[in-house]
Amino acid sequence: MKSILIYSLLLFSALQALAQSNQEIFFADVTIYVEGGRYYLTGSKGGGAGPQGFAFLESKDLKTWSVPAKSQDSLGMILTKGDHTFGTKGFWAPQIFKDKGTYYLTYTADEQTVLAESRALLGPYRQKEVGPIDGSEKNIDSYIFKDTDGKYYLYCVRFDKGNYLYAAEFDMKTGKVKPGTLKKCFEQTEPWEATPNYKSAPIMEGPTVIKLKNKYYLFYSANHFENIDYAIGYAVADSPYGPWMKNKSNPIIHRSIVGENGSGHGDLFEGIDKQLYYAYHIHNASDKVSPRRTRIVPVVKEWDEKAGVYNFSVKGKEVIVPVMAEK
Repeated sequence: MKSILIYSLLLFSALQALAQSNQEIFFADVTIYVEGGRYYLTGSKGGGAGPQGFAFLESKDLKTWSVPAKSQDSLGMILTKGDHTFGTKGFWAPQIFKDKGTYYLTYTADEQTVLAESRALLGPYRQKEVGPIDGSEKNIDSYIFKDTDGKYYLYCVRFDKGNYLYAAEFDMKTGKVKPGTLKKCFEQTEPWEATPNYKSAPIMEGPTVIKLKNKYYLFYSANHFENIDYAIGYAVADSPYGPWMKNKSNPIIHRSIVGENGSGHGDLFEGIDKQLYYAYHIHNASDKVSPRRTRIVPVVKEWDEKAGVYNFSVKGKEVIVPVMAEK
């Protein structure tokens, strides 16, 4: 009788864990936009089901999510392949931002960076002229940053026997990079950026840039995304182009800190509670990479008076596992 009871309890626990797992969100390359007291999450969709493009999920607390109530689409789609948009496959790494009353979505498709726009947060995001930002060569993982002087900069990844981060001044009127401004951010230099668990060419990707007290902070991921040591660090500079000084405490998000493999490629955002967070993805399981699972972790920002910079870390024991609301 005792063994049957123990078995029943174990089975119940396993079913509970499975139910929890099935409710999880499987977006990779995650970004979260905050407006009107609500959070809006999008990213690279896991699996091959449904239309290609990007969908929104909405939450009030970062924990429970659903398709936005005001969405005109039952799946929450905000950008769809073929609907006045560039790309046939590989819809990755979106970023949402608002400027002068217009919402913008920059993303990757067909290994090209793209910019679409909408008058409404929930879309649909479309292009006036369908095409990539710069079709001269492959470039992925776009992030558009507006400086305090009003200038815009595009951060992205370009291929050169590996994946490297680049910065360029960006013209919002034309949607193109300003000629002659493209510059590589840095080389692969640190042991954490290339661990032996998965050998590959140098890979640095998934940029996010913020500016605080006249310093620029570039958050990025390193290692191949299939590496269990896929992780996040940051570098600091006095200009949008660098030179960049990598944080000595990198990585700030890693499996040794958050407890799950493949923790990388996301975005930094300020919550409704004024707390900083980083949204990212992890591997599906210890022996399986995809579909990748979505995670959110609180970020600690501390001023270093002596160095004149902010130091960033995360609360690794307070990771949020976002789930879908029960219907």
